[in-house]
Amino acid sequence: MKYQSYSKLSVGGNEYKAISFDQVAQKYDLGRLPFCIKILLENLLRHEHEEFVDSADIDHVAKWDTSDDSEQEISFVPARVILQDFTGVPAIVDLAAMRDAVDSLGGDAQAINPLNPVELVIDHSVMVDYFANEDSFEKNTDIEIQRNRERYQFLKWGQSSFDNFKVVPPGRGIVHQVNLEYLARCAFTKQEGDTTYVYPDTLVGTDSHTTMINGLGILGWGVGGIEAEAAMLGQPVTMLLPKVVGFRLSGKLPAGVTATDMVLTITEQLREHGVVGKFVEFYGPGLKYLTTADRATIANMAPEYGATCGIFPVDSVALDYLNLTGRDEKQIKLVEEYTKSAGLWHDDSTKDATYHETLELDLGEVVPSIAGPKRPQDRIPLTKAAGAFTDWYRSQIDVKTLDEESKFVAEGGTAPELDEEHDSYVDYNGSQFHLEDGAIVIAAITSCTNTSNPSVLVGAGLVAQKAVELGLVRKPWVKTSLAPGSQVVTQYLEDAGLMEPLEKLGFNLVGYGCTTCIGNSGPLPDPITDAVRKAKLTVTSVLSGNRNFEGRIHPDVAANYLASPPLVVAYALAGNMKVDITSEPIGQSKDGKPVYLKDIWPTEDEIQSKVREFVTGDLFKTKYADVFKGNEIWNNLDVSTTSVYDWPKSTYIKHPPFFKDMGDTPAALKSIDNARCLVKVGDSITTDHISPAGAIAPESPAGEYLQEQGVDPKDFNSYGSRRGNHEVMMRGTFANVRLKNQLAPGTTGSATTHFPSGDGMSIFHAAMRYMQDEVPAVVIGGKEYGTGSSRDWAAKGPSLMGVKAVMAESYERIHRSNLIGMGILPLQFKPGDSADSLDIRGDERFSVAAVGKGQKEVEVTITSDDGDTKQVMMDVRIDTANEFTYFEHGGILHYVIREYLKK
Repeated sequence: MKYQSYSKLSVGGNEYKAISFDQVAQKYDLGRLPFCIKILLENLLRHEHEEFVDSADIDHVAKWDTSDDSEQEISFVPARVILQDFTGVPAIVDLAAMRDAVDSLGGDAQAINPLNPVELVIDHSVMVDYFANEDSFEKNTDIEIQRNRERYQFLKWGQSSFDNFKVVPPGRGIVHQVNLEYLARCAFTKQEGDTTYVYPDTLVGTDSHTTMINGLGILGWGVGGIEAEAAMLGQPVTMLLPKVVGFRLSGKLPAGVTATDMVLTITEQLREHGVVGKFVEFYGPGLKYLTTADRATIANMAPEYGATCGIFPVDSVALDYLNLTGRDEKQIKLVEEYTKSAGLWHDDSTKDATYHETLELDLGEVVPSIAGPKRPQDRIPLTKAAGAFTDWYRSQIDVKTLDEESKFVAEGGTAPELDEEHDSYVDYNGSQFHLEDGAIVIAAITSCTNTSNPSVLVGAGLVAQKAVELGLVRKPWVKTSLAPGSQVVTQYLEDAGLMEPLEKLGFNLVGYGCTTCIGNSGPLPDPITDAVRKAKLTVTSVLSGNRNFEGRIHPDVAANYLASPPLVVAYALAGNMKVDITSEPIGQSKDGKPVYLKDIWPTEDEIQSKVREFVTGDLFKTKYADVFKGNEIWNNLDVSTTSVYDWPKSTYIKHPPFFKDMGDTPAALKSIDNARCLVKVGDSITTDHISPAGAIAPESPAGEYLQEQGVDPKDFNSYGSRRGNHEVMMRGTFANVRLKNQLAPGTTGSATTHFPSGDGMSIFHAAMRYMQDEVPAVVIGGKEYGTGSSRDWAAKGPSLMGVKAVMAESYERIHRSNLIGMGILPLQFKPGDSADSLDIRGDERFSVAAVGKGQKEVEVTITSDDGDTKQVMMDVRIDTANEFTYFEHGGILHYVIREYLKK
């Protein structure tokens, strides 16, 4: 070993050993390194004795030559792994199936265990079935556990069967907020014999918003479930040494501007600059004006601005947060002393690092904003929001073609009379009205992005309080909900006297978990649904979330807007996106006077005085004291006690076929011959399009399958909740209602054309027909294929459907890695090439030669049914040697099993 050495650290009477940078610093100026790169360097030094780290890797990182465009592969070993239940269930299913595979191949099944700490938070399964009532939370939680009993029994088995695996039961919070407020260590310790090692807390997680923890100075990002499983089992995460974009913050936010407005502005700026696959590191004099909660809001949105991570350094603000959230004093002291000794501490004396690129934002220039209607980076200044919606709406529909009966709706007018015969007439909950285009049918305070930030939550409560005092009520067609990321939130709102006014406006607690932000918004009231569908209305949602992709929030809601929690409350009062809430009244007071947004908007002093008084360390200590304890229903769940899972008859959990007929050595890589195109799509196809998480339609292939198994449509639950059943997930692949497959023009959802027959059918049934005929399949895409959530089933589903390659113009980082992890070849068109420019229709046959290790391009032969052929050179997007190893084994888990058998 060339560089590895340790130093001793004494903190609070305890002795620790930590990696020393001294030997590397003798050769290189480490002061030039960004904070995040120092963490990667420490990681390499600590694992220099492992076969996957070479001293040349360390040299390359420590030299930090930002002018060097050559690609350098490095390994990263996270200290821990964090999961949520949607992506965590299939990960634990795979571990259980791996135990079966090892057992069947004559190995020790119990050897399959996480080697690093794994914590799973059940947060993605609660749906907003009940809302705007005082018992909404209890009812939704009861339904959640009843719906998901089989999944939860399986997770309880995993907790008792696997070492190093803990589960936070349902109803406790959102994974990233629980991580930020409780699980995060900042300085990680590990006992080996009589020695205690200390090193940076790092992680990967099976959710793209794992990056939220970057706000506390912890390096981590989202990976696919496949990669996470490998990390659990001791495999390093292989990556190309990233480019780092420095984002300099100066100034401070003006009065009346929220952290949400700031992050939407940053997201827009970074998306425009282009940071896909890069690290973003925030620095500058503006840092000291941002709380850790503000920083976490920015870090959470890294997937939205396209970066691998968006990190802040460890400084006094981070220590303040650890103290605020009730962390142990000894741990806080260890964090301070370790980061200072390791050169990982930031203060005013820290010189700026050297970055590949730099950007800057004066926080004083940020204005109130929302983002939408379909992408989080499409920021709209609040003053232009109403006009932007109208312009977008008119671009979607030609008002001249509307019949006269519905013209008043399309033109934004008000119905002259309450016409009960009109399709848009609604009689609901004691109110009668015409529903109009632009109506806000969902207003949700949701998502860890914002509910981890006390300032915007208290701000929302104060807006509600002032509105209630003036006699305002929400519009009757708005489905309102409050789904915070931890129980701390409702407690400080209650203590501050702000829950009552929120509840009076319908923002009752509906659950502690991801709801509207991931499509668990639940059904709209039947009369609202009927009006939307009969009158073909374009209705909207406003949510304090991070995702608003098409079809994600609710299948009947066409336009979705991200906004701060206070603005969510304001829009629930206004009721329609056509209302300019910056200049028009949002309601009438009890004495009939118009009320404007400025009349109910709190001052910064009002917000911060409440935060200082009611958000305390004791509150966090109390609420997290029993975080691993569930309610009575959870605790009474019966679970198997076998080490190899006894797979029960279940429509939620099934033994996956990934390791069927697997040998102890991989077969030689084969060419892809005469494949047919299953799906051809355009740009910005998300993992939601490929593997939706929302509702399962009764008439869909997945719905038909569940009904064949005796499941009533009311008990379907969601695709996300059934990720432990490959039969459902195969049938749900490419089944998003908004998917537009160019092979089935004029359709949306799961539809394609089978070739060469020309028959129209669902994508699933076409895939099964190809597989029966032993015809491989390919998928053709455009730019940014696989953006969005780190969804492993977006790779597992196509793999089980016989997809052997994807050909796209560019890929989202995690999805490309997941494709390789499932043995699917990711091919990329050469710059300037595309399916359109090359006149690839999708009805041809596609052949690809077998690729070899290190191969960077391959020839694709495209043959039409009349015999015409063309050859197209495409880039092979297997970027690292480790990725090729996984690919040649048929997937990363196959490789891990074979490595276990060797031992």
